[in-house]
Amino acid sequence: MDVNLLYAAVFAYLCGSVPFGLLLTRAAGLGDIRNIGSGNIGATNVLRTGNRWLAAATLILDAAKAALPILVARYYWGENAAMLAAIFAFLGHCFPVWLNFKGGKGVAVMIGSLLALSWPVGLIFCAVWLVIAFAQKLSSLAALTAAATAPIFAFVVVNEWLAGAVAVMALMLFFQHRANIVRLMAGTEPKIGSEKTAK
Repeated sequence: MDVNLLYAAVFAYLCGSVPFGLLLTRAAGLGDIRNIGSGNIGATNVLRTGNRWLAAATLILDAAKAALPILVARYYWGENAAMLAAIFAFLGHCFPVWLNFKGGKGVAVMIGSLLALSWPVGLIFCAVWLVIAFAQKLSSLAALTAAATAPIFAFVVVNEWLAGAVAVMALMLFFQHRANIVRLMAGTEPKIGSEKTAK
C-alpha cells in the first residue's frame, strides 16, 4: 500500500471522528447529546435540544471535518487519496474510537465529502434531500434517497472511480440508518417537526 494513502486514511479518520455534536451541546450546557432523542451525535439529534443554531453549527462542522482531509489529501497526494480520505472521514464519524465506535449516521459528512470531491454531485445530493424532505417530511427517507442516487450522479458527472467511492459511503449510510429503515417499512418513522423521538 502506498504510504501516502495510509497518511490520507489516518488523517481523515481522525478528522472525521471529532464529535462536534457532543462537544457543542456540552459546551452549551445541554448535557450529553447521547442521552437525548435518538442518542445520535449528529445535527438532527442536536436539533432535538431545541437549539437550531447549535444544530446548524453541528451540520456545518461535521461537513467541514470531511471536506478538510479530502482537500488536504488531494493537494498533497492526488485524487485517489482524496476519495480514500472521504471514506475514512465517514468511518471516523460513524465509528469514532473515542466514543466506543458509536457515532453519527453520516448525512452531514457525506454532504461535505461530496462537495469537496465534486461540488456538482454534492449540490445534487442536497437538492434530492430537500425535495424528498419537503415532499414526505421524513429526514431519514430524504437521506437514504439522496445517498442511493448519489453514486449514479457521480458516475454521470465524473467517473466510475468516484461512483465507487460514493457507493461505499452510501452503503455505510444505509447501515447507520438500518433502524430508520425498519421504521419506514413499518410506517412508524417520526416525521420532521414531530415531537416524537426514537432510538
